[in-house]
Amino acid sequence: FILAWRASPAGSTIASLLLMLSFAVLGASTALLAGASAPAGANGVVRPRAAVLLAEAAATTDEQKASGISWDSHQYVDQAPESLIRDDDLQGANQDMRRRFEENCRRAQNAICKAVSELDGAEFREDVWTRPGGGGGISRVLCNGNVFEKAGCSLSVVYGSMPQDALQSATSRGADRAKGYAPGERVPFFACGLSSVMHPRNPMAPTMHFNYRYFETDGGVWWFGGGSDITPAYLFEEDIAHFHQTYKDVCDTHDPEYYARFKKWADEYFTIKHRGETRGLGGIFFDDQNDRDPEAIFAFSKECLDSVVPAYLPLVAKHKDDSFTQQQKEWQLMRRGRYVEFNLVYDRGTVFGLKTGGRIESILMSLPETARWEYSHEPAAGSPEAEIMDAFKTPREWAK
Repeated sequence: FILAWRASPAGSTIASLLLMLSFAVLGASTALLAGASAPAGANGVVRPRAAVLLAEAAATTDEQKASGISWDSHQYVDQAPESLIRDDDLQGANQDMRRRFEENCRRAQNAICKAVSELDGAEFREDVWTRPGGGGGISRVLCNGNVFEKAGCSLSVVYGSMPQDALQSATSRGADRAKGYAPGERVPFFACGLSSVMHPRNPMAPTMHFNYRYFETDGGVWWFGGGSDITPAYLFEEDIAHFHQTYKDVCDTHDPEYYARFKKWADEYFTIKHRGETRGLGGIFFDDQNDRDPEAIFAFSKECLDSVVPAYLPLVAKHKDDSFTQQQKEWQLMRRGRYVEFNLVYDRGTVFGLKTGGRIESILMSLPETARWEYSHEPAAGSPEAEIMDAFKTPREWAK
């Protein structure tokens, strides 16, 4: 079957929520069919898994209220303020880094959107919002373009507080980001990031995603994260080598060990565990980076953002006018289905955004407008589809 959703002010929100609800109902139905149930409550009554899911949804709403932000707490404004960073007297707050990271994200957003618009011939729609407690965002989305079916690039600045388990979901490697807080105590945090996903029309042109972010918690604990990755439907080895080599060159400039570490991290992170395959053909991914001077990591993050256009857009320009068949288009839509599965089930940014009451349209901006699921589909042996499936199941080395 095919699912389609459109980026309209009301329709997209409703459709996105319906999609999420469909996944929840699917999970509940599966659990019920398997005879799954929750442990007995205080009155000894065993609740079906569906009831547990509803209770968890209510708890999530309560959590958003406690955090000080929620899905509907943003206020739209006509023009972006000079900065979304508020003056902050929290202990250990690095105001200078916060401001410079936001400034760099806004600069990169302008440059990337300009380059994409020039290639496509269509303009991005911009939504700007703020929140009463500080922060806000600038989302830009190009829909129904000449080259891109959907391309989004979103800046977010977030102030709030979260329970320690939610904070853990935003990090990896068991990093302790709640240092100095008693068990169960909420942790005030700051986050700034720029994220993007580009979905071209032509199945020969790859999808691309990037996200670069900076976090602080009250008390001066800080870290950087990010990465860029590519998701083709058809394999052109020279294209993937170009993308990886661009980022390997950036990594080598800053630390000769970066690329091998971050490439492996991307292969592992972007694995769709229930499928036994990767979402795409990787790139780099890093998180919890605070092992050296923050200026050094900031410089690395900046150069990674500056490499988005040269790493990716030449590949789209190369393939945007390639001929293709209906069968090849359907394969692209099936790979987009895998993209949706990863983003809604495993993606750390999606989980973090939903747990902390982020703006729904921005959180789900990464989803393609159309995707396809075919029951028990297997590519024909020796076909181009089977060739790239082998690369999805067995990560390769692409850069020299």
